[in-house]
Amino acid sequence: MTVLIAGCGDLGTEVGLRFARLGHAVVGLRREASVLPAEITGQSIDLSIKKPVIPPVTEFVVVAISAGSPTIEAYRAAYLDGLRNLLDALDDARVTPRRVLLVSSTAVYDINDGSRVDEQTPANPRPGTDSIVFDAERMLHSRIPTATVLRLAGIYGPGRERLINQVRAGAKLSAKSRHTNRIHRDDAAAAIVHLLLRPEQPALLYLGVDNASVPGNEVLTFLAAELGLPELALDTSAVPASTREGQRGGDKILSNRLLRDTDFTFTYPTYREGYRALLAGAGTRHP
Repeated sequence: MTVLIAGCGDLGTEVGLRFARLGHAVVGLRREASVLPAEITGQSIDLSIKKPVIPPVTEFVVVAISAGSPTIEAYRAAYLDGLRNLLDALDDARVTPRRVLLVSSTAVYDINDGSRVDEQTPANPRPGTDSIVFDAERMLHSRIPTATVLRLAGIYGPGRERLINQVRAGAKLSAKSRHTNRIHRDDAAAAIVHLLLRPEQPALLYLGVDNASVPGNEVLTFLAAELGLPELALDTSAVPASTREGQRGGDKILSNRLLRDTDFTFTYPTYREGYRALLAGAGTRHP
């Protein structure tokens, strides 16, 4: 049995390594596959312009495509053209995987009032890149109605240390702190493997987020204390930097109840455990 990972970057590689440790053959698709670890058989391909070769015994497909830049053109090429080429290649090879999972984003919820969001909340993406991600979800379900979409919150982990670097550089607290939502990369990868391998058929949609949807100021204050830095000052400018940076994430409380109801267990249930491990140097950054 083979696991095919379309978009074998940092997250996809971690997923592939976890499947490989469980004894599965893993094929990873990425533009430059020579950088992949030996446990993953690489296929160098630009999915936005070419259809991949599909192993005939493919049982699971993970679509973890990412855009090369934050432009609309790059998102269309990755999420729409890339997904279409993958699905067309599956059809051409007459391969019907047992399960398919698409990694999406909670950015498809443009919600800014601090309300609770779960899988029943209608998506309302803003025009632009967020709408393209949602279009990819709809394309997948139109072609493979039983596929699973996992909408991940902000991923942090090895090599994803933006917030830590901001605190070290003297970040300030926001006068109006929005709720923030996140998931450690290792938990995101573990959730993907868990959903694909569990005996019960996965739902069509899950939110991938940890147990702590909290105001951003709380996380910044925690990191400053862990780093041994002085208490952070309040940003009194007209438009605080933290507010400008957080606008894409909106202000919402994401629920992971449906994911937890599958008996999934987080290694890093909140930002505290995750960032402490990150500060201690735990984990590996993948190419």
